[in-house]
Amino acid sequence: MVVEKILEKLGIASLNDMQQETLSASERGSDVVLLAPTGSGKTLGFLLPILKNLNNDSKNVQAVVLVPSRELALQIEMVFRQMSTGFKVNCCYGGHPVKTERNNFEQPPAVLIGTPGRIAYHLRHENFDESAVTTLVLDEFDKALEFGFQEDMSYIIGKLLSLKQRLLTSATSMDEIPAFTGVSRPVTINYLQNAAVAPDLKLKKVVTTAEDKLDTLLQLICKIGDKNMLIFCNHRETVDRISDLLIDQELGHDIFHGGMEQDERERALLKFRNGSIKILITTDLASRGLDIPEVACIIHYQLPYTEDAFLHRNGRTARMNAKGTAYLIIADEEKYPFLKSDIETENLKGDFKLPRDSEWQTLYIAAGKKDKVNKIDIVGLLLKKGGLQKEDVGLIEVKDQASYVAVKRKMVQRILSALSTEKIKNKKVKIEIAM
Repeated sequence: MVVEKILEKLGIASLNDMQQETLSASERGSDVVLLAPTGSGKTLGFLLPILKNLNNDSKNVQAVVLVPSRELALQIEMVFRQMSTGFKVNCCYGGHPVKTERNNFEQPPAVLIGTPGRIAYHLRHENFDESAVTTLVLDEFDKALEFGFQEDMSYIIGKLLSLKQRLLTSATSMDEIPAFTGVSRPVTINYLQNAAVAPDLKLKKVVTTAEDKLDTLLQLICKIGDKNMLIFCNHRETVDRISDLLIDQELGHDIFHGGMEQDERERALLKFRNGSIKILITTDLASRGLDIPEVACIIHYQLPYTEDAFLHRNGRTARMNAKGTAYLIIADEEKYPFLKSDIETENLKGDFKLPRDSEWQTLYIAAGKKDKVNKIDIVGLLLKKGGLQKEDVGLIEVKDQASYVAVKRKMVQRILSALSTEKIKNKKVKIEIAM
């Protein structure tokens, strides 16, 4: 498939310089080390070389992408599906049913994406044939090392005896590439300091007291208004405390942290991605590896302890040449050596109203890929049986056992009533508001 068609599918006008350089280097057969900031388009940067290496005649796994988090695995899978290449892709990660993943290997995907622990598990149990794997991607490799995945990654790479090309990505510079990666004489593409992919980010500080921080946050949210925003905290307990405040104010939002069940985390990201919620409160778990598009604002309710973490949080906004603002809520006594002294102060004086609920709401449909349901089936149901217009239907995501679709909030009750007795693929399924 030509690159132009893929870009059209993704709604992208053209490759940026970093993506073009990565594709060119990979076409020469070289191993590639890609260093670029979060939000610069690394995912497409390595998916195109993978696609160039795939063989239509092979019936086995041909490419493996190792990532440090479940959410990143799911995000890459979604981008690859949007490319509509005709090649099968599957995801494996902790928290996902092993039985489902084993069943997926009965018709092996061309591209396998997953966390090192789960991919190593499948290799140890010989659940898929690795002999045809010629391309390996180590995405967010620095983060994978930080999370302690070296042993699993080393085992996996040792089992992939047919590798012809390795691509390693990182959002931080690396003094040395560990020998276990097998990366040999790589072409290093370094865009970490490149202005063309640097975010257009404005920093603003909000000065308050420790006692007034929650009130200050609410005032700032009201001033920002209807834009979507990520609120970063250092601790899960703080995330929950802010959530309680917004619940009291009947302000739509969701939370995201490591203490949640995997399906809860996926649902929170999904609703944020499709615009059903505009406020997501999170720990640093969401600071890297999640391609959440078009986040207008970052709020540091608590600043992180290191400059590196601060930069990765800010990388959630001003992505792919967009503009963004990061607000720093700082109590008088707080000092952070990595902050510059000339950060503009945001004035919160004024009477600001609570933001309105999003015009979108997410519906849950209890049928997915395993039921042979696809996006076309869902659109057909909503338009023909639900009486919606195309503009009333937003982002649709079809998972293994369920599907989620954003619809205009004002139409939700009408849809639920109209579809209460309808069927998908000749099977009656539950349709309800996703909680």
